[in-house]
Amino acid sequence: MSYDAFLALLVYAFVTSITPGPNNFMLLASGVNFGFVRTIPHMLGIGIGFLTLLLGVGFGLGAVLSAFPMLHGGLKIAGGAYLLYLAWRIGMSRSLGKDGEAKARPMTFLEAAAFQWVNPKAWVMAVTAMAVYTSPESPFLSVLVISGAFALVNLPSVSSWAGFGMVLRGFLADPVRLKWFNIAMGLLLAATLWPMLK
Repeated sequence: MSYDAFLALLVYAFVTSITPGPNNFMLLASGVNFGFVRTIPHMLGIGIGFLTLLLGVGFGLGAVLSAFPMLHGGLKIAGGAYLLYLAWRIGMSRSLGKDGEAKARPMTFLEAAAFQWVNPKAWVMAVTAMAVYTSPESPFLSVLVISGAFALVNLPSVSSWAGFGMVLRGFLADPVRLKWFNIAMGLLLAATLWPMLK
C-alpha cells in the first residue's frame, strides 16, 4: 500500500470512527451516566470487537454474507432489535450511575465487543474499507494494514465521545436535564437504524 493510500485509509478510519453512530451515542450517554473510567471497558470492547469484525470481513465473512442473503437479513434484524433495546434502556435511564449501584451499569467489554457484530454502521465501515483499500496483489497483508489503521484511530476517536459525556455530567446532574438528555440519546440511537431500513 502506498503512503498516499495509507493516509487516505487513516482519514477514512478517523472520519467513520468519530462521526455519530450507535457506538458513539452510547458512549456519550455512558460518559454522562457513569463517567469516563467506568466506560473504559465499553470503549475497549468497541475497539477489539470492531477489529475482529474487520478481520472477519477481510478474510471472507463479507463474501459469505453476500452469498447467503437470508443470513445477512437475519443479522440485520437481530442487530436492529438489539439496538432498539439499547435505545430503550438509555432513554429510560433517570439517574447518574454511582459506583455502588447494581441496577444501573455501563455496557461491559464483552457486550460492546459482541455488539460490533450486529452494529449496522460497523458493518458498512468494515465492508467499505475492505472493498476500497484491500490490494489484490497482497490481500492478507492489506487486511492486516487496514485493521491496524482502524485500531490506531478507533480508541482515541470513541474515547472523545465518552470524555465529552463526562464533561456534561455536572450540567446533567439536574434530574430533568438528565431525563431529556437520555430520551434524546435513546431516540438518536434508534434513528441510526434508518439507513439500515432503506
